[in-house]
Amino acid sequence: MVGIIMFFAALLLLLFGFPVAFTFGGVSVIFAIIYGLVEVIPFGGTIWEGIREGMSMFSFMPFRLYAIMTNKLLMAVPLFIFMGLILQKSNLAERLLESMGSLFGNVRGGMAISTVLVGALLAASTGVVGASVVAMGIISLPVMLKYNYNKELSTGTICAAGTLGQIIPPSIVLIILGDVFQLPVGDVFKAAFIPGLWLVGLYLIYIIAVSFFKKEVAPPVVLENRGNKIQQIIKALIDILPPLILIILVLGSIFAGIATPTESAAVGCFGAIILALLYRQFSYGMVKQTALETVKITVMVYTILIGATAFSMVFVYTGGDSIVRDVLLQLPGEKYGFIIFSMIAILILGFFIDFIEISYIIVPILLPVADHIGLNPLWFAILIAMNLQTSFLTPPFGFSLFYLKGVSPPTIKTYHIYRGVVPFITIQIIVLLILAFYPQLFFLSSG
Repeated sequence: MVGIIMFFAALLLLLFGFPVAFTFGGVSVIFAIIYGLVEVIPFGGTIWEGIREGMSMFSFMPFRLYAIMTNKLLMAVPLFIFMGLILQKSNLAERLLESMGSLFGNVRGGMAISTVLVGALLAASTGVVGASVVAMGIISLPVMLKYNYNKELSTGTICAAGTLGQIIPPSIVLIILGDVFQLPVGDVFKAAFIPGLWLVGLYLIYIIAVSFFKKEVAPPVVLENRGNKIQQIIKALIDILPPLILIILVLGSIFAGIATPTESAAVGCFGAIILALLYRQFSYGMVKQTALETVKITVMVYTILIGATAFSMVFVYTGGDSIVRDVLLQLPGEKYGFIIFSMIAILILGFFIDFIEISYIIVPILLPVADHIGLNPLWFAILIAMNLQTSFLTPPFGFSLFYLKGVSPPTIKTYHIYRGVVPFITIQIIVLLILAFYPQLFFLSSG
């Protein structure tokens, strides 16, 4: 039971605000020592022998670290982060929001519709949730508030649109899950594309329906000095085509099997720099700043990964995985009992810890059971990806909520954001349920 107690101890420490990577790493060391003492001292051993016994669990840790650092698939992570940050600093979001706003602003809910469409385009071109939410919060939110949009609808739409980057490829979540499941990332990207489009479509249907039945929540926006409709369409096409070409180059090369995700990410970085040159935003200072930010984000991801690796090693060596596996195999309902339990567990954990820890600690515990009962690993991976995407919106620790609150005017309170995301969380859960019980609608098989 040491591993189970260790898991809940780590969650408790996270609730007190301790850093994620060091919490998992530190807790694993402490409980490894406790386990060693429990194994040795009752049989006449010394404290030193108990400590040595516990620390022996980490004897293979250098080999694990070497495998992480030489993993060619994970090399795509910093490249996609660099590409996304370059596009962010190229004012791509501003251009897209301005163009989409001019096209749809004069219809009810038009600014919210524009925000979702821009979120989808940003997701497929950058995949950086924080950048998307912040950019749309700075540009789109003031316009919505100026024209008396409902605060909950405005904030919920921005948060939901910004998190599309977690399910629409190229996504860091999908790359990490591809690594955990040992699946080709190209296949994971293909499988996630249709569920991502479902989310976009249902978001738009919800916004249109709310705007139609409650006309006061999203009135039309009349933007001045935008030219006639033809000029607006031409300008929108000019702004949309460059990132669309980049999306086709990056995702198309992966889907067609021409390039690996790492190679296509490198192509994406080159294309992002070309776009920065076209938009006249390129400078040596921008590249330097982007490179530094990329290193910081990548180090954060890898530090969490190292802490999660140490934690999972101790969890396995202390027999925690065996206890969990035995419990899961005895659930009623067989396949669907396991699916429902695992999805609820991941959804609840998503309220407190982030997708990297869930991917490298929780998912490896579930995989042997999923394999034992014959689940399609690709389908199961997409279910988890959709579930993890929801974790970016769920209070109290959903990252998108904090990103938006950080750039919102004082009139936007935290409860506005929390209430605003509830309908979009509901939509995500609906898509998750449809994906779980009717995978054929997404061109996937459950077995």
